[in-house]
Amino acid sequence: MALAAPPTFAATPAAAPSPATAQAPTAAQAPTAAEVPEARAANRRVGYFTQWSIYDRNYFVKNLDTSGSAAKLTHVNYAFGNLDASGKCFQVNQAGEGDAWADYQRRFTADQTVSGQADTYDQPLAGNLNQLKQLKAKYPHLKVHISFGGWTWSKNFHTAAATPESRAAHVKSCVDMWIRGNLPKLGGEPQGGAGAAAGIFDGVDLDWEWPGSEGGPGNVVDPADKANFTALLQEWRKQLDAVGQELGKSYEISAFLPADPKKIDAGFEVPKVFGLLDFGTIQGYDLHGAYEPTTNHQSAIHSPAGDPHPEKWSIDQTVNAWLDRGAPADEMVLGVPFYGRGWTGVPNQNNGLFQSSTGPAPGRYEGGFEDYELLKARAGSFQLHRDGQAGFAWLFDGTTFWTYDDPTEIKRKMAYVKQKALGGAMVWSMDGDTPQGELMAAIDQGLGG
Repeated sequence: MALAAPPTFAATPAAAPSPATAQAPTAAQAPTAAEVPEARAANRRVGYFTQWSIYDRNYFVKNLDTSGSAAKLTHVNYAFGNLDASGKCFQVNQAGEGDAWADYQRRFTADQTVSGQADTYDQPLAGNLNQLKQLKAKYPHLKVHISFGGWTWSKNFHTAAATPESRAAHVKSCVDMWIRGNLPKLGGEPQGGAGAAAGIFDGVDLDWEWPGSEGGPGNVVDPADKANFTALLQEWRKQLDAVGQELGKSYEISAFLPADPKKIDAGFEVPKVFGLLDFGTIQGYDLHGAYEPTTNHQSAIHSPAGDPHPEKWSIDQTVNAWLDRGAPADEMVLGVPFYGRGWTGVPNQNNGLFQSSTGPAPGRYEGGFEDYELLKARAGSFQLHRDGQAGFAWLFDGTTFWTYDDPTEIKRKMAYVKQKALGGAMVWSMDGDTPQGELMAAIDQGLGG
């Protein structure tokens, strides 16, 4: 499949001025670890594992183990489950709609499994779900959430949330499939059946992009979805509590939440939402990208001096927007990217920052997008630049510009998380890290693991 971390902001920025230096101080300086006072523990380390990483990237659930990342994570969010046109959970092997083969049918070889043992043809559960089951057996502290939606698969949330009846049917179908583990047998394969995936998931993650405002193709924009999202969470809480009481287990609810204050206001009754969530992961990336013509930083802590974009997007702006609307700091988990965004055809001025471009920089999997592991491998042909005041790094070779986070910038962000007493860090996505898990190690070290 070709799903990826999606661009979220696509507004065309104003024409870029030519600031004298990319290192100019900003009004609010990004913290260093030494400057952070003691605050409430930032306990959550949430990593998204993508269904499709097992293909071109050859990144398996096993890699969470061998990289050392599984020992540092508290949660793994499995991305994504899709909803059908009626808003119900379903499984299918169809391009653009679902990949049951990756989820629970593919038999992995011994070198691809957490256990080190090859899957057999007729075992009732295979694929990524069986590997998550093995990972949890090795790391009992881990909680695994099934994440629904994403940029590409959010279009049917509107229908799911529209009425009390549709909400009840949506949640029941998803609980049956993902929590109770009742998977359909498809295409003559032996995997699936009643309870085949029972006990794997400890909660759900709602990644509706976005209630009440525009998102990917086919999304419905309806002001009623602001209240409907709250009602959907209420239905999830009701049914998860009921099945939890039946099974003697407590289930969590998380949600992926937007960076743009306008999207917050359009789609989220903030105090009510956080009253129903165990935690929310806050978008801290895709603030800029090659879907805009001018180079900028996708994940700056503070808006840098000379930023030509009229909205001055930054992590701090986003965090404060949620706090100002009533979100509890210790339930906000800051999202960080394990990838970069890039432009090419950039003039050799101001180290490439805030300059025009001719389009997205070439990337292995997608134009304008590159995993951290690949950027690190090619960094020797680029000049590394940092802004320690606003908190970001970039690579520039005279014509191509990449905005990204390395271990130094990750630790700077974790200092910010602690300074703001936030609830931890989230990663999109784990397959962008090195085989040694160096970015995850930086998160763990930065949060005091």
